[in-house]
Amino acid sequence: MLINNFSAGLVGFGLALFAVKVVGPLVAWLTDVMGHGVDFLIANHLIPLANLFIEPAKILFLNNAINQGILSPLGIQQVSENGKSLLFLLEANPGPGLGILIAFMLFGKGSAKATAPGAILIQFVGGIHEIYFPYVMMKPALFFAVMAGGVSGTLTNNLLGSGLAAPASPGSIIAITGMASAKSAGGFVNVLCVWSGIAVAAIVSFLVASFILKRDKSMIDDSAFENAKVGVAADKAVSKGQVSVSNNITDQVDFSTINHIIFACDAGMGSSAMGASILRNKAKKAGLLQDVTNVAIANLKAGSDTIVVTQDELAPRAAIMAPEAIRYSVANFLNSPRYDEIISSLLTTDNDTNQTIITDRPVSKNEIDLNQIDEVVFAHDDLHIGSNTMGKETLKAIFQMHGVKIPISDVEFIGLGAFNAKNIMIVSTKEFTTSVKNEAPNAQHLFVESLITTPEYINMVKRMNK
Repeated sequence: MLINNFSAGLVGFGLALFAVKVVGPLVAWLTDVMGHGVDFLIANHLIPLANLFIEPAKILFLNNAINQGILSPLGIQQVSENGKSLLFLLEANPGPGLGILIAFMLFGKGSAKATAPGAILIQFVGGIHEIYFPYVMMKPALFFAVMAGGVSGTLTNNLLGSGLAAPASPGSIIAITGMASAKSAGGFVNVLCVWSGIAVAAIVSFLVASFILKRDKSMIDDSAFENAKVGVAADKAVSKGQVSVSNNITDQVDFSTINHIIFACDAGMGSSAMGASILRNKAKKAGLLQDVTNVAIANLKAGSDTIVVTQDELAPRAAIMAPEAIRYSVANFLNSPRYDEIISSLLTTDNDTNQTIITDRPVSKNEIDLNQIDEVVFAHDDLHIGSNTMGKETLKAIFQMHGVKIPISDVEFIGLGAFNAKNIMIVSTKEFTTSVKNEAPNAQHLFVESLITTPEYINMVKRMNK
């Protein structure tokens, strides 16, 4: 370990030296060259042509690389000389996206038309430009609309001499107005010029998008819009260096084998617990027997008999932690249409199979019959209190959901002698089989791989009503 630490330190020192002596001067030289190039484009009114590349790259989630890596450094250099810079408006101008959304609000169809008004507020006021990306992605011809809007808006700003005193982040009308109203940028007159550039971009984008939408006789259906949103999410994951994970559940999945539904988030509490509660109530109303729990994604263990629900940004980690599970990702744990999709899939295939298992399969001599159990005890040592508590709460939730009144407690191994009776079921992990049986040989024992995700809990509940 000492050698590894010294090696890491030496490598870090070498990289830092390389950055100072080589990378720094190179970046400074490139910035200076690009700065002269930008000055030439602005002087000859050619800077609007940059939007022919910026707008498509923006929708492909290269906007941060362009804005923060190129435009902002050059813009800051111009601000030091002129008090403002047009470069801050090239990518941040909300006009092209606004025009697209207004066109869909008036001439769109289905969910794209219905969601456009809300998207306008999010994009124009909130500055979240990616909200309009799916609208463009599902109709590639609309790339011409945003390109035309971007070019016209930048041309207007260039002719009027408008600019911002600093980068506007996010690119909302509020942030842009604030950066345009600085005294060094020109005050109120500059604000009017910037607004003019935004308005022209929105109008041109709207006109081109409206022309495309009205000429498209097939229009856009809801499935195309949903597929476009999935595609945008995948592009965003790739742009962040994440693994692109598909959320599509095919018809080949056998939902009749599902015994567990697990909500996984960073901490395993908070939002995932509320999401699990929502789906648990839906499952209970639908008469489903699957248990619904929540865990931290770092502790996620799930097989092919489990549905795992995560937030979109955790989908790549869920794919690594539970590759065999059926995985769903949602934007918001508190409100997602995918919950109804899960319930519908389980109702279609799971209930009939469950009823067959309950009525036809006999209880083997090695299976525990809860009808003969008066108390359940979770046994643990000093090092596994956390997983033991989570397992106990999981079983409590299953019992509560199915009306089972058996009390559940926990005890350390040293105290198992008090529970050495046939009407007591002791639950522990398989690694402690010998220790638990030595302390309570007469009790009924359930040894599992995982106290949280084992299918045995739900199987015991199913057998109670046979």
